[in-house]
Amino acid sequence: MTSEKEIQKFKLLAISPIDGRYRRITEELANYWSEYALIKTRVEVEIEFLIEFLKTTELYNLSEQDIANLRNIYNNFSLTDAQKVKEIEKTTNHDVKAVEYFIREKLRDLNMEFLIPYVHYGLTSQDINNTAIPIMYRRTLKDILIPKLLQLIQKLSSLAQEWKSISMLSFTHGQPATPTTLGKEIAVFGYRLTKIIKTLVQVPIEAKFGGATGTLASLYITFPHIDWREFARRLVQKWNLEYEEITTQISNYDNLAHHLMLLKGIATVLIDLAQDMWLYISKDYLKLRVIKGEVGSSAMPHKVNPIHFENAEGNLILGRQMLNALADSLPVSRLQRDLTDSTQLRYTGTAIAHLIIGIRNIDRGIERIEPNLSAIEQDLEKHYEVLAEALQTTLRKQEMPDAYEILKEHTRGFSLSKQEYKSLVDALPLSEENKERLGRLTPRDYIGDAPQMPDVLKEQLKELLSLVERYYGSA
Repeated sequence: MTSEKEIQKFKLLAISPIDGRYRRITEELANYWSEYALIKTRVEVEIEFLIEFLKTTELYNLSEQDIANLRNIYNNFSLTDAQKVKEIEKTTNHDVKAVEYFIREKLRDLNMEFLIPYVHYGLTSQDINNTAIPIMYRRTLKDILIPKLLQLIQKLSSLAQEWKSISMLSFTHGQPATPTTLGKEIAVFGYRLTKIIKTLVQVPIEAKFGGATGTLASLYITFPHIDWREFARRLVQKWNLEYEEITTQISNYDNLAHHLMLLKGIATVLIDLAQDMWLYISKDYLKLRVIKGEVGSSAMPHKVNPIHFENAEGNLILGRQMLNALADSLPVSRLQRDLTDSTQLRYTGTAIAHLIIGIRNIDRGIERIEPNLSAIEQDLEKHYEVLAEALQTTLRKQEMPDAYEILKEHTRGFSLSKQEYKSLVDALPLSEENKERLGRLTPRDYIGDAPQMPDVLKEQLKELLSLVERYYGSA
């Protein structure tokens, strides 16, 4: 058992902040994207291939206990086992071949040496890697990423409902514009995330299994009576993966690139959310709760800073750049293959880690904000000029062709008080009915159907939860 002191030392000596400063946030990813996790998943793929291969070729009729013993090689895979694989790799200088030799040793321990000739039979290393990585990715989506995103959307939806009647100025180009509601603005981000995640869960995750050059030649030459394409399809479906049929030695990576670009899209929405929360805090529309004992500035004692949104933005920018780089470069490989993909695939978990750190910090930031109603109300009262849109469209309805120009003359570049607005309404050639109606209008009332938008998000979230259940079970 590693002591707490040793863990802290490891964190202090880690080169990457992911394994150092942010380890508490990213630790669960170690079971999916660490070197240990990759080796373990490779062993799983090799063992499941061996079981299916022996069953299909009818070379050996394995008992249920035999199969259980074989599966225990990966089910009980330990850090000590991973270290053994790394020791073997020092000699082989080949990571997947080291896994094959490790399995041979395990078969000897199980008195199943007769199966050794069929370990990694007719395969290339990328059959293992290009199945292991999709397995790891799918499990990450199901167990970590999708649940965290759903939790965040649920929080956004709850805030949108809570704040759906809080009218406030909106800002286009940073300037006061047609009013909105705080709830609707929060709902925008939840809605955007649901749309991307709906696509994400429905895009299949593909695996390549096609031999040294994608032809399964060695399997067909030794067992020509077997449909090896159907075998490969059946094998990868064990992990709910879709079979990538026409490839070179490696996956085409177009499917993985598609997924990475969807994750990049999620990062983009979250960056936008973090920046908007930061701006609303800077405008004093949102207040940050003071946490006793925390320090905002080493020099200015009064400071309460939006550090979680800033941290999220920084990590999401890094994650987005990595996801984009991987999506751009993985589908490009010289002829049958080169090793650039092998190096880059190892950083998939790193990119996802930055995304998870961003989600976590946005989540924490949201927990600390609350509306500053007085500041919001004051701004609404100071900017009656934002009702110019309502005035000019009403004049247009009265068939006045130069309505826009008239309102531009009276409002562009000005801030109108309530009284100044009413004087403008009285001066305009409006019908008496429209004068009375628009004279009563206030910025807080000019919000269209904004209060209904949080309900739209609520329905979208229900659909998303149903979709996730369908494709991933209870994620």
